[in-house]
Amino acid sequence: MNINKISIISSVIIIVLVITIPTCYQVVKEHQDHLYRAVESKMIEAAKRCYYEDVCKDDHITLAVLYEDKYLDKMSNPVTKEYYNEKSYILREGINFTFVKVE
Repeated sequence: MNINKISIISSVIIIVLVITIPTCYQVVKEHQDHLYRAVESKMIEAAKRCYYEDVCKDDHITLAVLYEDKYLDKMSNPVTKEYYNEKSYILREGINFTFVKVE
């Protein structure tokens, strides 16, 4: 009887772990993705404002330019808390703006 109890308890623990570990990983990953999207959209919005106010005329709008013209405060990676390289830029292609990270 004692061996049956141990096997049942260990089976329940294994089943719970098999379910919770991937779920927790997915939740953390989605949270980090949302943080990245929020920071990137803030940078893109600043670049759009700069471009449409005719201050930034290039298709490559660097973070350094946005910092100098006070369109953006220093931005950091939301997960690692390291500041983005000032050479990173927002690329304008027609009406689309995309953030390009430079290491």
